[in-house]
Amino acid sequence: MTRIILRRLLMLLFVTAGVTVICFVISRLIPGDPAQLMLGPRATPQAIAELRTRLGLDQPIVTQYLAYVSDLIRGDFGTSIMTRQPVLAELLGYIPATLELMLLAMVLSIAIGVPLGVVTAVRRDTWVDNLGRGLAILGISTPTFWLGLMLMLLFYAQLGWLPGSGRLDIGVSPPPHVTGLYLVDAALAGDSLAWRSAFNHLLLPASTLALASIGTVVRLIRSSMIEVLGEDYIRTARAYGISRGRLLFVYALKNALIPFVTVLGLELAALLFGSVVIESVFAWPGVGNHVLAAILNLDFPVIMGFTVLASVVYVAANLLVDLSYLVLDPRIQAVG
Repeated sequence: MTRIILRRLLMLLFVTAGVTVICFVISRLIPGDPAQLMLGPRATPQAIAELRTRLGLDQPIVTQYLAYVSDLIRGDFGTSIMTRQPVLAELLGYIPATLELMLLAMVLSIAIGVPLGVVTAVRRDTWVDNLGRGLAILGISTPTFWLGLMLMLLFYAQLGWLPGSGRLDIGVSPPPHVTGLYLVDAALAGDSLAWRSAFNHLLLPASTLALASIGTVVRLIRSSMIEVLGEDYIRTARAYGISRGRLLFVYALKNALIPFVTVLGLELAALLFGSVVIESVFAWPGVGNHVLAAILNLDFPVIMGFTVLASVVYVAANLLVDLSYLVLDPRIQAVG
């Protein structure tokens, strides 16, 4: 296990280095002057030149990159052009809202996708299987931004059952900050009003974000279960009179989860990037919405900081996948 962790940490260094090089070069090739954006349209050429010198933008691109990496190693992600605030502090402030959205979407994906995948495998080539596969394909192929708008139109504008934007209702105070996750903080504080409000606000964006993942989970669990149910040890267990429920959920599902865990790690990273679209649709105050505003305003430090953090999440997700292999089947030797 120690060897696996060391390999992934080494991979993190290479991935982060590659990501920073690509993003840094692209940010310098995009038309637009960060100094001009920071000073505004009425800035004089002299003021712009002085700011460019102070920021090191007049230096060769290699020198600029080395200076950026040097600051990055010290934990300095730069200063936002839009807000003039430290990028890392801003991102850390927005991350809890995005993390809460991602976690609920992941829970919904697993809670709905795994049982539906098992049912479609057991009822193979029946109307249940056809319906489940059809819903999975529909979920994967439906654009998330369109689905979000339709769900908002139905449950917020027409029925009025759920709120359409924000994290809490107007007049509801946020729970005392502990983790930044309103559901967790409200539960710790015993604030049922804030918990219900936060949960209601999460349902629509989390359901929208989870839909494509549910389709992927259903298709993967179905194919894995069909393969596992055809194995000799399953037929032997059935011959010994083991109950159907124990056979499916103890013997078959555990082995069917191994390929699913691989995709689950990748889905976690996909949910992070998918949150950019969902948060803009539902005006969710998370890191995705903040980064989208940074892209529209060419706020390169924020874009770079988000990309670096996303690469860390991706490598960390793969590390968790490798460790999960050992839990599901100790015979499997994870490779880096």
